[in-house]
Amino acid sequence: MQKIKLALSFITMLYLLSCDMPTTERKTVDPIIQPIKGTYSYDLDFLKKNSPGLVELESDSGKAKVLISGHYQGRVMTSTAAGDSGNSFGWINYDLIASRQIKPHINPVGGEERIWLGPEGGQYSIYFRKGDTFDLAHWWVPGFIDTTTYQLVSSDKKNALFTTKASFANYSGTEFSVDITRKISLLDKSQVEAKLGTTLPAGVDFVAYQTVNQLKNIGSSDWKKESGLLSIWLLGMMNPSDQTKVIIPFKPGANVRSYITDNYFGAIPADRLQVKDSVLYFRADGKSRGKIGISPKIAKPIAGSYDFSRNVLTLIIPKVDENVPYVNSKWEIQKKPYDGDVINSYNDGPTKDGQLGPFYEIESSSSVKELKSGGVLEYNQTTIHLQGEYKALSELARQVLGVNLDEVRQW
Repeated sequence: MQKIKLALSFITMLYLLSCDMPTTERKTVDPIIQPIKGTYSYDLDFLKKNSPGLVELESDSGKAKVLISGHYQGRVMTSTAAGDSGNSFGWINYDLIASRQIKPHINPVGGEERIWLGPEGGQYSIYFRKGDTFDLAHWWVPGFIDTTTYQLVSSDKKNALFTTKASFANYSGTEFSVDITRKISLLDKSQVEAKLGTTLPAGVDFVAYQTVNQLKNIGSSDWKKESGLLSIWLLGMMNPSDQTKVIIPFKPGANVRSYITDNYFGAIPADRLQVKDSVLYFRADGKSRGKIGISPKIAKPIAGSYDFSRNVLTLIIPKVDENVPYVNSKWEIQKKPYDGDVINSYNDGPTKDGQLGPFYEIESSSSVKELKSGGVLEYNQTTIHLQGEYKALSELARQVLGVNLDEVRQW
């Protein structure tokens, strides 16, 4: 018994001595640091838990990253210009993704660039069934651009290639069989400067990627204008804020207002859209549903937005062909089904059926052509996010968008 008492006393003494040791000599366990919502690491962690088939592109410095989901049609879910702790630029619908539910009309999971096909409305629409009225109750996004998982063909640190096949019919009953391929490539500084035609200022972080999208006619019939053609349509869901404004420059000239569509979902109030002689500003706060479109007759191959709350300049570089047909996506039987837009912007907002977002979009579309069986339509777009000092970004916006950000902020 005496030996047991001595052993217990010795153990007690050692414990008391350890409590008096300097903290630097104690063994500590680092706390688990949780990612902060709004950062790239938060979205990466969330999507790893909830979405299979992720591919991440990364610059040599590790600062620029692009996150792509094959499960969601090879869409760019989000990106960052400042590493894992940097801002996440794509809007993510956390509740819908986590629910694992499949909604009947559309599954707006988010993502800052995804592929759709046009037209959306009209007699050649692929979103409405023959004879249905053009309203939300009868609008259906085809599964192959909404719920289908795309096959990953190849990937490395700078590129990822996805593909899928689909068969469907348009509003007029014309049947299509297509093969879709989509390649996403991370761009370096020299490639971005070549795209913008200027030098990136010091102290500005960026992430940039190009998507190359191909639509192949794998059916036995040629596509004809009189029975409906298809366009490649690229849309990006971004995070809105009260201080974010879309900026779209265009060519000045007589009657330019007639080449700008602003009544897709009803007239847009004057305090939400300002059209000047060669540029327009559109509020991107996710609080009022509205959509605008720019005709290829006046469009320039650039559009963008500026978030004054985070000093983020976003640029979209589409291809614009002035004298070729573009599909008309207005929700009505159309007199001019090939007199559509090349650049669009959508601001989400409440409706009587609820709200999809909130988010805002900058979109662009390819022109159309009559594809013979085996023919291919290709469309490319570049997305660039830049973040840094306001003065540097203001000068860059002046060079590439032709605007004074101080003026944009005041509106």
